[in-house]
Amino acid sequence: MNGFHKDVLRLDPEQEANRIVSKLRQDIFQILKRRGGVLGVSGGVDSAVVLALAVRAIGRERLVALLLPEMDSSQESVILARMVCRQFAVEPIVEDISGALLGFGACQRRDEAVRSLFPQYDSTYRLKITLPSGLMDSDMLNIYTATIISPEGEESSKRLRPAQLRQIVAATNFKQRSRAAMLYYHAELRDYAVIGTPQKNEHDQGFFVKYGDGAMDVKPIGHLYKTQVYQLAEYLDIPEEIRSRPPTSDTYSAGSTQEEFFFRIPFEIMDLLWYALEHDIPADEAAAVLNLDTEQVKRVYSDLIRKHRTTAYLRMPPLGLTS
Repeated sequence: MNGFHKDVLRLDPEQEANRIVSKLRQDIFQILKRRGGVLGVSGGVDSAVVLALAVRAIGRERLVALLLPEMDSSQESVILARMVCRQFAVEPIVEDISGALLGFGACQRRDEAVRSLFPQYDSTYRLKITLPSGLMDSDMLNIYTATIISPEGEESSKRLRPAQLRQIVAATNFKQRSRAAMLYYHAELRDYAVIGTPQKNEHDQGFFVKYGDGAMDVKPIGHLYKTQVYQLAEYLDIPEEIRSRPPTSDTYSAGSTQEEFFFRIPFEIMDLLWYALEHDIPADEAAAVLNLDTEQVKRVYSDLIRKHRTTAYLRMPPLGLTS
């Protein structure tokens, strides 16, 4: 079947790590001609893997690891970020961006949209935004739902109208853009490069904020599927607590996994079907390999194509006339 099988994304992790380390070292020192690197460490597997690779590439003495929490950040994320920094003997710098967000009015702008749905919503409630589950089993569109959780634990959910979603997302994106500003402050202070942490899933499907977490000078794992990042994480001895934690955006106070917020299916299935789509494997052949129905595969193919197409503008450079 055109070489498509369940282990098609299996890496030689040692070889891949060495390849990334060599390229990262060349990019920073020879091409960008910077003296070192700065990266944000979130407590997630992507930034943990990039931290480990960067230590190998440029040395911990030339690396700045930033923890960039804010008022909605999970305390668990901070604990895990510190854990992985200790693992690789890097002393992190903590820059709380809550003040910047207050200055931008980020929470006020977000909460205005939330209260148009839930008048009772205030700072004692927690909030999350999710997409419908069961992508493979229904043709439900990517329509977001807002859920608030009261101090007593009572949940209320309502579908977001487009204008409400746009306001919540636009206000929330101040978080990623504030972090990018802080990363570049520390980079420019030292004549360092900003090392990005997005992988292929985030970049190619548009799960990032333009000039936010999409702002970087080098992108060492941007070619890797999420499941391949986990293979590297095991090889690099990333703490089990990080490898076993479901990936989260850590953006809204109630918390949600990346699957709930954006991707809608597990990475183990999505990555293989994405590879199959990119390599022109017919849906019925991919379905046979993965023991799925052809219609399920077609739904995933359609969702991947739609996300890549509708987020293309995020990956485009600024447009203008050329001489």
